[in-house]
Amino acid sequence: MTIPQTQVTRYLQLINNRQFTEAHRQLQRIKQKTPKTEWNHGYYKALQGMLLAQKRNDNQYAFLQNLNLKDKIALQQHKKEFLAHVQNRFNEDFDRGYFSAWHDYTRLLIKTLKEQNPKPNTDSKGQTSITHYAETPTPQPTED
Repeated sequence: MTIPQTQVTRYLQLINNRQFTEAHRQLQRIKQKTPKTEWNHGYYKALQGMLLAQKRNDNQYAFLQNLNLKDKIALQQHKKEFLAHVQNRFNEDFDRGYFSAWHDYTRLLIKTLKEQNPKPNTDSKGQTSITHYAETPTPQPTED
């Protein structure tokens, strides 16, 4: 199960940015550095399928084409489902590796979404800053 995670993360970012030539090169590097096991084979095949699905961009039945990459709730649900497949001891190693790659991809998509849409006016601890209150207009009483 030793897959170079930094290279996988880079590969998934390249796919997400539709940089297919460089993604293909990165996939070849991953293949060269990955030991030959059933789990790794499933993981690699999932990575390869992600590239092909994004590249073709015309298959209405492909999972990626029907996935809303901006819907955080749906992404979290898919991530949870993929993790359940990974943890299911009745699945073969190939399947567990395959779903592990999809889990990693949805995790990256959620992280990317958070970076693109950070919480407004919060500090590093996630607490609302005082500037939020200073910038928020005070509600005016209405006359009835």
